[in-house]
Formats: sequence, C-alpha cells, structure tokens
Amino acid sequence: MIKIKILFLILFSIFYFLFSVSAAVAQTDQEKMAELQIQIEQLEEQAQQYRGTIAQQREQANTLKNQITNLKNQINSLQAQVNLTSKKIGKTAMEIEGTQNTIVDTQDKINRRKLSIGQLFILQNRRDNESLVATVLKNKNLSDFLNQREYSQSVTASLLNIVDELKSDKQSLEFQQENLENQKNNMEFLKRQQISQKLSLNQVSADKNKLLIETKGRETQYQKMLVEVEQKKAFFFNQLKELETRVIQGGLYIVHETATGTLPKKGTKLFSWPEEDYRITQGYGCTSYARCNRSRGPYGGAPHNGLDMAAGYGSQIRAIAEGEIIANGKNDGWGNWVAIKHPNQYNLVSVYAHMSSLSFLQVGTNVKQGEIIGYEGNTGNVTGSHLHLSLYKDFFTFVKDTNGQLYFNYFEGSVNPLDYLK
Repeated sequence: MIKIKILFLILFSIFYFLFSVSAAVAQTDQEKMAELQIQIEQLEEQAQQYRGTIAQQREQANTLKNQITNLKNQINSLQAQVNLTSKKIGKTAMEIEGTQNTIVDTQDKINRRKLSIGQLFILQNRRDNESLVATVLKNKNLSDFLNQREYSQSVTASLLNIVDELKSDKQSLEFQQENLENQKNNMEFLKRQQISQKLSLNQVSADKNKLLIETKGRETQYQKMLVEVEQKKAFFFNQLKELETRVIQGGLYIVHETATGTLPKKGTKLFSWPEEDYRITQGYGCTSYARCNRSRGPYGGAPHNGLDMAAGYGSQIRAIAEGEIIANGKNDGWGNWVAIKHPNQYNLVSVYAHMSSLSFLQVGTNVKQGEIIGYEGNTGNVTGSHLHLSLYKDFFTFVKDTNGQLYFNYFEGSVNPLDYLK
C-alpha cells in the first residue's frame, strides 16, 4: 500500500512539474506572437493605404509626372508588402517551433503514461495472482485487508483513466503533426511570396529609373513614347489577325478547346475575381480606347477581348475557378500569359496576361479556385502594370513562324468576363 502511495506521488510530481514549465514557456511565446500580430495588422493597414493611393493615382491623367508618382507609390507599397511578409515569416517560424515543442511534450506524456500503465499493470497483476486467503493472512487485521482491497480498486481505476488519457494524447499528437505540416507549407508559401515581392520591388525601381533616363524627365518624350507603344500594339494585332486567318484555314492549332453545351444567361455567377483591391482600367468590346473599325486603333480596329484591371505591380493573381492549365507562354504582345480550362464551367477557358513572370505552374497542372497562378506585371506591349483577363468559349493556340512565340486567338471566340464574374 505504501509503495502504491509513493508511486502516485511520484507520477503526480512529474506531471505537475513538466506542465508548469511548459505553461511558463508557452506564455512567453504567446506574448511574442501577440506582439508580432499587432505589427502584422499595422503593416496590413499600411499596405492597404498604399493600394488605395495607387488606385486613386490611376484616375489621373497619363502624364510623366503622374506615372513617376505612381511608380513611387508602387515601390512604397511593395516595400510594405516585403516587410509584412517578413513579419508573417517570423510569426510562422515561432508557431512552427511552438508546435514542435508541443509535439515533443505530447510524445513525452505518451511515453510517461505508457510507463505508468506498465508499472500499475505489474502491481495489479501481482494482486490478481495472489489468492484471497494469502491476501487475508498477509494483513494483520480485517481493516488492513479492506484498505488493501480499496487501493487495489483505486489502482484499477487509475489504470483505466491513464489508458483513456493515452488515447487522448495520441489523438492530440496526430492533430499537432497535421498542424505542423500545414504550418511548414505556409512557411514555404510565404518564402516564395517574399521572393516574388522582392523581384517585383527591384523591377518597379528599375522601371522608374529607366523611364527617367528614356524621357530625360521631359513630358514631350513621355507622350511620344506612349504613341510608339500604341503603334506597336496596332502592328502586333494587325499581324495577329492575318496569322489567325491562316491558322484557322489550315487547322494549324496547337491547343483547341470549345465550350460544352449552351452557355448560361448573362449575369450567371460562374467565376470569382482574380485580384483583390483592383480597379478596372478597361472593359470588354468597343471601348473608347479600342477605337473599333479604325486600322490605327491600338488593336488594329478590333474590339478589346477582355478586361484590364490593376491592383499594383506584384499583386497576386488567382485562378477564377477550378481547372487545368492547358497553355502558357511569352510573346511580344501579351508578355507572360497562362490559360486555364474550366470543365465545371462549360469548359470555358480563362487567360491571364502581362504577368510579371511566366507562371510557375506547368501545363497539365490542376488548380483550385483562388489558387495563386502568378503576379501582376507589365510585360508585353503595355504602358503600366495591370492584369488582362480574357474568357473564351472557343480557344486555340498557334506558333508564329518568324519568332517561334506561342499565341492565342484574339477576339473571335471570346466572351465578356463581366457576364460571369461574381
């Protein structure tokens, strides 16, 4: 009986000491993470303010002064995003360390409970193997015998209780290990995001310096540059129309996808928006900028085949619905682009262009709605950072023989994305 009391006392002391130490360490870590969370919220507010400033700046006239101001605002915004991501990385690192420590503690608890179960089982087994007569004779009186029986029942109850706690600890361990895996995945995402943000920051800084050098700080030079970009666009799209005609006549498709069934009526919400805090800079069809039926228009007289939206250089671009990447490439007109087929949305194809770099997701990759597929940029024939989003019921790609670049059909086969965006 004395041995059992000593065993209970030792087990209780061990559990209490380890719990007290773990609680003290956890409290310190929680205070640090709470401080980091406050800093993260402050930086998120700052980044939001910069995005608002950039959106307001885009409303103003396209002058050199406004463009330089816009680039400076984008630099400030990207720097704030880099700082924000750094804090998130720091907080996630602490969470990972905390979860790892918790896993170690839980594993120790499991090991200690297994040890306790073994010791209690040995004691109980000895009593079970002892005959009733031997037990009675071993005690001086009936009172001692009854106390011994009571403690035996207590050992059994304790044994069952520890077994239940062991099961609970094992379930906790599985949850903690799953949580650790999620935290590690989040850390990898944050690190990739920070690399992209730093690249974007360097690119915008270089763009600002290049603009100042090329224009020599003169408004007339900047306006001349805008005209040249528009002329290049017109030349590109005139060539594209001729090439498209030959491809269709010869059936020279690389990829060809068509919608299945009859498309739903306009206003049916099939897709989510690809960017947050965006501003639409040009709509679909015969916009004032497109100048339809004029050969000198920026699209060679053709309508605009999608939506232009801007959220700031380096902003995340997300898949508008679940689907499969069926094509991606880089060409002089669209810069870096990627196309996604959406089987659950009538097999429509969405295209995202002018991205800062070629999508890191390969052709054949399945993506989820809202998954990051790239970052906003200014590649191709553009005068500023934005995302071009097109939606197709008849989509095909083809190669331009003169430069080997991959292209996709322009207006024919496209539909207005606004008809199906949520």
